[in-house]
Amino acid sequence: MRKQRKGLPIQWLIAGAIVVCVLAMLSIVMVQGYRGGTAALVAAANDSARQLAMVLNERARRLTLPAQSVIRVLAHDRIAAADSLEERFAQLPALAETLSGNPMLSAVYVGYDTGEFLLLRPLKSGTPRIAAAPDDATYLLQSVAFDERGSLRGRWLFLGEDLQMVGERSTPDYWFDPRQRPWYQEAEESGRVVMTHPYVFFTTGEVGVSLAVRSQAGDAVIGMDAAVDDLAAEMRDLRLTSSTELAIVDAEVGVIAYPDPERLIRGEGAGFRLASLEELGVAPLLELQHWSSDSRPTPFSVNGEIWYGLNLPLRGFEQTDARILIAIPAWELLREARALLRHQIVWAAGLVLAVLMLGWVLGLRLGRSIRQLAGWVEALADFRFSATPPMRSYVREVNELQLATSHMLRAITHFQAITSCLSHEMQLERMLPVVLEHLVKAVDGEGGVVYLCDEDNDLLELAAVYGDERYRKRFTLSESLPGEVYAALDAVRERYPGFELLPLHDRKSTLLGVLAIKRAEQTDANVQPYLQRFLQSLSGTLAVAIETRQLFEQQQALLEAIIKVLAHAVDAKSPYTGGHCERVPELAEMLLQQAATVSSGPLRDYQPDEEERYAFRIAAWLHDCGKITSPEYVVDKATKLETLYNRIHEIRTRFEVLHRDAQLAYWQGRCAGEDEAALAAALNERLAQLQRDFELVATANIGSEAMSEDYVQKLEEIARQTWKRHFDDRLGLSAEELARLESVPERPLPATEQLLADRPEHRIPWGERRPPVEADDPRNRWGFDMTLPEYAHHFGELHNLTVRRGTLTPEERFKVNEHIVHTLVMLSTLPFPRSLQQVPDIAANHHEKLNGGGYPRRLAAEQLSVPARIMAIADIFEALTAADRPYKAPKTLSESIRIMVRMAREQHIDAELLALFLSSGVYLTYAHKYLHPEQLDEVDVPGYLEELRQARALQDG
Repeated sequence: MRKQRKGLPIQWLIAGAIVVCVLAMLSIVMVQGYRGGTAALVAAANDSARQLAMVLNERARRLTLPAQSVIRVLAHDRIAAADSLEERFAQLPALAETLSGNPMLSAVYVGYDTGEFLLLRPLKSGTPRIAAAPDDATYLLQSVAFDERGSLRGRWLFLGEDLQMVGERSTPDYWFDPRQRPWYQEAEESGRVVMTHPYVFFTTGEVGVSLAVRSQAGDAVIGMDAAVDDLAAEMRDLRLTSSTELAIVDAEVGVIAYPDPERLIRGEGAGFRLASLEELGVAPLLELQHWSSDSRPTPFSVNGEIWYGLNLPLRGFEQTDARILIAIPAWELLREARALLRHQIVWAAGLVLAVLMLGWVLGLRLGRSIRQLAGWVEALADFRFSATPPMRSYVREVNELQLATSHMLRAITHFQAITSCLSHEMQLERMLPVVLEHLVKAVDGEGGVVYLCDEDNDLLELAAVYGDERYRKRFTLSESLPGEVYAALDAVRERYPGFELLPLHDRKSTLLGVLAIKRAEQTDANVQPYLQRFLQSLSGTLAVAIETRQLFEQQQALLEAIIKVLAHAVDAKSPYTGGHCERVPELAEMLLQQAATVSSGPLRDYQPDEEERYAFRIAAWLHDCGKITSPEYVVDKATKLETLYNRIHEIRTRFEVLHRDAQLAYWQGRCAGEDEAALAAALNERLAQLQRDFELVATANIGSEAMSEDYVQKLEEIARQTWKRHFDDRLGLSAEELARLESVPERPLPATEQLLADRPEHRIPWGERRPPVEADDPRNRWGFDMTLPEYAHHFGELHNLTVRRGTLTPEERFKVNEHIVHTLVMLSTLPFPRSLQQVPDIAANHHEKLNGGGYPRRLAAEQLSVPARIMAIADIFEALTAADRPYKAPKTLSESIRIMVRMAREQHIDAELLALFLSSGVYLTYAHKYLHPEQLDEVDVPGYLEELRQARALQDG
């Protein structure tokens, strides 16, 4: 029984849905209202802030523009040409008039090129009084001038309103050199009116700027100080909210103006300076100082609180980079918007309660029929497909849901049948008709057909049919479906309106075929688009079945092709062994086919299935894949002295040297006056002996017959002959060749050397490339059991020439046999699927012997499977009869079979399988296809079968 899931009643769901909708709409309205109010308030704040910036900019311009006009006029005043204090007193009325006409000016002064200085400052009521200033003093005159002794003397004089002196303050320490001040230097350099950055005036403690210009009437610079304290008052009066923070900041000097000016001045030594924004300690303004100019107030967070900020330029001070920082707290700016939002929430809560009651009533009326339908669907979910459907409902949608559920139930039934067919039927030819039938029935169709794509022949082939319709067997793909497949299908639908045509694609949209389903006549036209999409989904099941089968076949074909490419690559390495890797699999499969039909004897239990046959075929093609690592000069070695070339030519050259030496000895004797006849006889004997010795060496190089001990001794005698080398044997060598000679001492020239020699450099040690084939090697995890030669290579001339049989030295024979080691190692690293797990063993065991004397692992008979034994017979027979080996002549059929029977008697190969090889005629079928006509002689099959019967008895015993 399905566990019941708890949930809410339908009336709650309907009521909740209505409430959610209402809440959503109210939320949108309230959010939009709140956002609109917020936007309006932010816009208003933006306008106010910009109005404030305009006021401050205008105020700054009013402070500086008049002063600039006045100072240009003073640049022509004669006070700059006055040489004494008395003459300068005469010009004071012009300076006093300038100060009275421009209240924003703090002082007017003149700095002379001689270092003298004159400053006139009004003593205003709002300006801090100078210490010791008389009550009736209106002006302070600060002077630095030359006295009667020619020394600069500083004086502070207090003047009345009529510019007459009313007092003097003793200032013995007062000294001021205007030429060291920035305003003097900047005016001197620029030649125009200059303005300094704002700073704190030393005398009055006011914040202001200095303006200066070079005098046109004398050698002096005219300057004046303009206070900007009025900006702070403007800012105080124009704050947008009570907590709004305002400041005017210059990045070089600090805070120029702030509503609380007392926080701006900082003591520094004997003077004062402006506080930096960090020293002011206003966190929102600190956040704004690195902002660029913004088009509107931008929100930001400080200590968890939201502020709106603006960073605007102050354009009144043209030669400074002053900025206006404005930070407005969001809790004050948006106070009205939040109050409106709270009011809306109260109204929304009341509306939601009313809607909730309405939804409850509607839900009770609708829930009854839905609960009945839910009970039936629950029964279907519990796999009780025979449950009785509910009665008709007063709700049309419930009836439609019941009908749709019935259709779904029928579709589920057909899907079950399709799934069962796909999981049990392996053959595509039998699977397609069953799947097609259930697809047609699932959509209430009248028939259907499946065509599969034959891309090689550009055809669509009939693959399955359901119904009474007759269909063409095939038609050309390019003519039937030109261009885009779906566009072509639309054209076909117009011609055959009763069919739904669907292309079958794989997961990469490659066309696999076409599915056509004939619709029922009563199909509603409005349903057709949905039916088509449903059929497209259903057709995917059929496409998956087709793709899976084809993909499996293609993967098998790809794997076999890759394996054959590897086999052909091995064969292509040598022109003498080409075709071996192709002929052995064919011969092995012929013998495997015969072994699978045996119903008695030891082979009666060997009944390979398709997977085992496939694994054997793969192993047969891979049985010599390790030969790809075998050196070609070893595989193709036709003579004993052959490496990358036949070294008999080098030895023949040495004989030529001895031949010349013999002639030289003759002529040297003649010159010395020796007997001519004796010399000629000795020469002829020596030359004849050299011919005989070289012929013996050359014959030994062929390696066609077994070499006796006497022959070996003769070669050793020949080898002891010497010749003289007059050239350095270390010139023109590769790095590897020179490395071999490092341990060999260099001999002085001319050097006497043996005619044939096994020199130290001929012996190449294994080094780090020692293969792990010995049984006690800890790296050997494959179970190899082979004898490893002392050297990796031995190129010694006498060592090679004295090989007793064939052309291969023990080192080279190991290299040849090592291919099976590489075969097993290479195949063991491949991730074969479970059905191909035996491929490495089958491929690598064809050189093992039943008596345990084979290689590379010396396996016993019980460790060798039937496929491995078959591979051994096929490999040996192909090798014996092959006509493309440079080191041997091809053997006839009778010679080959005689050798193999002897091997069976010696328990090298399986006698039972060799008997089957002969009795079934497999050997003869292969021979007629691949052997030369002269190799096809008579074979005494009955006689050999009798010998093999005795050998089988011996193996069984």
